[in-house]
Amino acid sequence: MVMNKLRQRLESHAFADLGAMMEGYAQAAVEVAKSDFRQTLDFSSDSINALDEILVLLSESPEIDLDFESRLWGSYLGEVLRRRYAGSWEMTQYPGGEHAVPAVDVRGSRLFPLMKVYRRLTIGEEEDLRSFFTMVTERLGNPAKVN
Repeated sequence: MVMNKLRQRLESHAFADLGAMMEGYAQAAVEVAKSDFRQTLDFSSDSINALDEILVLLSESPEIDLDFESRLWGSYLGEVLRRRYAGSWEMTQYPGGEHAVPAVDVRGSRLFPLMKVYRRLTIGEEEDLRSFFTMVTERLGNPAKVN
């Protein structure tokens, strides 16, 4: 019931742009993590483990709303990556897909955090976020320096 209200609130909100929408969903994920899962998500690389634990629990629910949960938690994952690497959100076609989806662009590399979360929820452990985050870190290198 609480998630339905959250979904209605987020989906009825008029966000200024894609970046604002993803930030809004990510902030909602932080709130849900704390209230429903007793996990602290702080947009740090260390929070990826807590996010993965939440996704494991969600994947076990028979009543999961994959679209909403992928958007909620994928936005958080994307915001961790966007902030870490000073990237930006854009709508782009997922490789092999027909529709444009939110992606994080980092120096020309496109990351699809919502799709990654969807795969984690539907495929399972072989799609764990820690391995994904490690691979992204190896490919993109050190975080961006922010003044």
